[in-house]
Amino acid sequence: MPNTWSQSSPSRVIHADNLDVLPDLPDGAFTVVYLDPPFNTGRQQKRQTMTSVRTEAGGAGAAGVVTGFKGQRYERIKGDLRGYDDQFDDYWAFLEPRLIQAWRLLAADGTLYLHLDYREAHYAKVLLDALFGRDCFLNEIIWAYDYGAKSRQRWPTKHDTILVYVKSANGYFFNSEAVDREPYMAPGLVTPEKAARGKLPTDVWWHTIVSPTGKEKTGYPTQKPAGILRRMIQASSREGDWVLDFFAGSGTTGAVAAALGRRFVLVDANPESIAVMRTRFMAVPGVEFLVTAGTMGS
Repeated sequence: MPNTWSQSSPSRVIHADNLDVLPDLPDGAFTVVYLDPPFNTGRQQKRQTMTSVRTEAGGAGAAGVVTGFKGQRYERIKGDLRGYDDQFDDYWAFLEPRLIQAWRLLAADGTLYLHLDYREAHYAKVLLDALFGRDCFLNEIIWAYDYGAKSRQRWPTKHDTILVYVKSANGYFFNSEAVDREPYMAPGLVTPEKAARGKLPTDVWWHTIVSPTGKEKTGYPTQKPAGILRRMIQASSREGDWVLDFFAGSGTTGAVAAALGRRFVLVDANPESIAVMRTRFMAVPGVEFLVTAGTMGS
């Protein structure tokens, strides 16, 4: 795909492997990057291992030690995690280069939301601490829901984890007043005025999944509810800002961004995802659909 994207470009959906197109996007272009990677379902997917070696300018350092953003060294971290998980190399090789791109593409006041399930969140937290710096960790959001089968062999797992990191610990954008408020769980304990206004969400978000029979449902199997994306985009961006999702799935990130007056870039390699988004954005003016040569006819 030719590098024709600029801050004045229309919102767009790109049918491609994200690593093929992310390097063509300019540094610091996006105020929000939301990622819901597919590698979070019990390691059923296998990918070819890819090596990513980055060192400080000028070289020297202990053998095997990799230096990343802000001089962070994390080869030891990778080595330690290998000792607990014999498939960690595969996980790191898949996620790391994409998170490096996410860091590069974030604006100086930008925020990354990385959406994972309980199997991967602890690994990703260590990875992001190394790439972004621990001082840029903002929140661990727990999205809790109560739907579907419930195990009787353990406490039923009914939550996802959303790790929130900012590009700059001292300069990120966050507007809590723009966020839709929610009802108090015990409205009798606050004044009638407060109860009527509602409360600001905390880092635990109770929100139902997308109803299988609701109007929001697109048919895409991993679709996330618009209410979850709305909260992130409201708080961490302004009207006219750019939002990026390069595991776009059903396109909820773009749909919410457009409704809130933001512009967006969505990337996905799955033809089913692109088909769903074509239908979803049919009525949204000014959305371009692009395809890379490697995905034509797929």
